[in-house]
Amino acid sequence: MQRFELHAPYSPCGDQPQAISSLVDGINDGYRTQVLLGVTSSGKTFTMANVIQQVQRPALVIAHNKTLAAQLCNEFREFFPKNRVEFFVSYYDYYQPEAYLPRTDTYIEKDLSINDEIDKLRHSATSSLCERRDVIVVASVSCIYGLGAPTEYYKMALSLRPGMQIERDVLLRNLVDRQYKRSDIDFVRSTFRVRGDVVEIFPSSNSEVTIRVEFWGDTIDCITENDLVTGKKLSTLDHVVIFPASHYVIDSDIKEQALNQISNDMHSQVDYFAERDKLIEAQRIRERVCYDMEMIREVGYCSGIENYSRYFDGRQPGQAPYTLLDFFPDDFITFIDESHMTIPQIRGMYNGDKSRKTNLVDYGFRLPSAYDNRPLTYYEFDDRLGQIVCVSATPAKYELEQASNVAEQLIRPTGLLDPIVEVRPIKGQIDDILGETDKVVAEGGRVLITTLTKKMAESLTEFLRGQDKKVKYMHSDIDTLERIEIVNGLRNGDFDILVGINLLREGLDLPEVKLIVILDADKEGFLRSETSLIQTIGRAARNSEGRVIMYADTITDSMDRAIKETARRRQIQDDYNKANSIVPKTIVKPIKNTLEITHKVNENVNNMSFNDIIKEIERLKGLMNVASSTLDFEKAIKLREDIATLKKMLKD
Repeated sequence: MQRFELHAPYSPCGDQPQAISSLVDGINDGYRTQVLLGVTSSGKTFTMANVIQQVQRPALVIAHNKTLAAQLCNEFREFFPKNRVEFFVSYYDYYQPEAYLPRTDTYIEKDLSINDEIDKLRHSATSSLCERRDVIVVASVSCIYGLGAPTEYYKMALSLRPGMQIERDVLLRNLVDRQYKRSDIDFVRSTFRVRGDVVEIFPSSNSEVTIRVEFWGDTIDCITENDLVTGKKLSTLDHVVIFPASHYVIDSDIKEQALNQISNDMHSQVDYFAERDKLIEAQRIRERVCYDMEMIREVGYCSGIENYSRYFDGRQPGQAPYTLLDFFPDDFITFIDESHMTIPQIRGMYNGDKSRKTNLVDYGFRLPSAYDNRPLTYYEFDDRLGQIVCVSATPAKYELEQASNVAEQLIRPTGLLDPIVEVRPIKGQIDDILGETDKVVAEGGRVLITTLTKKMAESLTEFLRGQDKKVKYMHSDIDTLERIEIVNGLRNGDFDILVGINLLREGLDLPEVKLIVILDADKEGFLRSETSLIQTIGRAARNSEGRVIMYADTITDSMDRAIKETARRRQIQDDYNKANSIVPKTIVKPIKNTLEITHKVNENVNNMSFNDIIKEIERLKGLMNVASSTLDFEKAIKLREDIATLKKMLKD
């Protein structure tokens, strides 16, 4: 059995060892929910990796957006280079869901663009979970959406071995049943081609390697793994499993039974509309479902087949859909990263989906079975999890109430302290800000200013420009790539002050920032809650001279709790530093785009075997597509160049 092997150039330090030990003991003692309360830059990902390595169980890591998930995936891939670290996010580059607007009688057809590489990574994740236990899947909240039944997916997996008795044409029919397409010219993922007694298969979970099956009569003579580009044999296989090209694959026996059920429900729905004199809706649902059934019968699928998934999964009306969670073994561990953001996001998915489906069903565009193609409710999600570790610098009340153990990780490996927080009156705040920013800029530092409204941010930016300050404004209309350029411009010194609203909290890593200004700190609400204030304060924790100034006329309960919690953490950190003779040092971090992946291409490259080069190309190609899907084009270009270098070595 494969084991998790953690590789890192450093060992746990500070209070990481006690946090790791506490979480591992909690898992071994059977605690259902634990919390890792880790401050910004305390190495929470490294702690999670150590926990996984010690308990040796499959893990699911959930993040609240694709960018954070990609960053976590790349970090875990560096920690576990010999194990399977998979990436599972929504595979849509663009998605316009099917909808109907009764007020204007407007039907919006589903429109989408699927990212083929992310689809490959999703198949790679589910196939890895079937084949081995040393698997970490980093996923966005898309993991709670329907995916098809794992039992059917694995039952339809095609197992091939040398010496196996099977006719070539039977193998071809089996591939078609698994939604592979024959393509002798355009040989792409999820296709196969035939050359005499040789069948070449391009698996759905790969993009570099093909499987060649050679026949001798009605017997499989040889199975090899081959490079897609060069056609060279990489290895001879004693066994290979070809997983279906779709997670919604349908067994032929189940198909007919399901189609009969769909037909019966269609007639019931037609009668329902006819009894209420809704003749247009009755005709609409009859035409739609008859067309879909004919497509499923002839080619195995139809547009919107997921709306019929209940029939093929064998579920009852209202029963929760199968999701990625059902592909995991029973003993998997779940880490919910930034749980204060991720859990509320999961809670909100179900109701939004249901409200859209209601119009489609009520007006005859879909059968009621469409309701069962949905995300999980939060309670269904929670019921499918085993042991959970919620990870956050600011865990919410819900996580803390559920937790049997809270492991604090307050000591940073750099020795940096949480910043000093001051509260100053609103009267004269603009003049005060000018004086403070002048001092910080003169020392070579940068300033973040967060406001409550877009208008205030724009007005303040214009005023500061009028005072000859180098300032920029970052708002919600700016796309991801431009945000990265703005952040890098601040770090480079192209400008000194960055003004924003709620964009200055999770995920902004700016060690040059010496001062954070929070305007209207006493206006209670989402942007000035205890959680938001602590997250904003944490942006100043990368610099040894970091400070935070809150402008307020009163100290709200949220302000009071945030200030006291920051002071408590700072005291613990300071005591540790004094006891261990540690001098806090500002983080020195190169300026780059969001994702950073250790380059291994040029290290010992001349000693790599042919197979090692192929595997390295596959690894880098996966990382390149992750980077491009999160708009980190600079990193994607670098990885593409590394891949080209390795491919040239293959040809040489």
